[in-house]
Amino acid sequence: MKPVNASFLLNKEPIPTSPTLFEPGEGAETQFLGVVRGEEDGRPISGIDYSAYLPMAEKMLGDLIERGERDHGPHRVFIQHRLGFVAAEQPSIIIQVRTKHSAEAFDLCRWYLKEIKTCVPIWKRAVFAA
Repeated sequence: MKPVNASFLLNKEPIPTSPTLFEPGEGAETQFLGVVRGEEDGRPISGIDYSAYLPMAEKMLGDLIERGERDHGPHRVFIQHRLGFVAAEQPSIIIQVRTKHSAEAFDLCRWYLKEIKTCVPIWKRAVFAA
């Protein structure tokens, strides 16, 4: 079961930008926005094609968020990772963490990114420019 203060999306939709709405007691938001670079292994690319085994990826993201709240205390988190083709210079992932204090927001955002990259079954394939 997902914590009430968390959500995630795995989809092909563009990553939205929206203003921060703080809840009582929150004093910090850290946001990581990962953008597709225009090159891979020194070669130009037009983008990256992301794929995932959705049932497992969604379960693992839900478990990750539960573990984050259990191990790191109360916070709100939103994660979106795009799937399908994402053009160079476009965002592929966003992680937003809201907490009481700034240091914990930075630490949690970094922790979520590391865990997503190492544990969640999302794969990337560079699409090299012609």
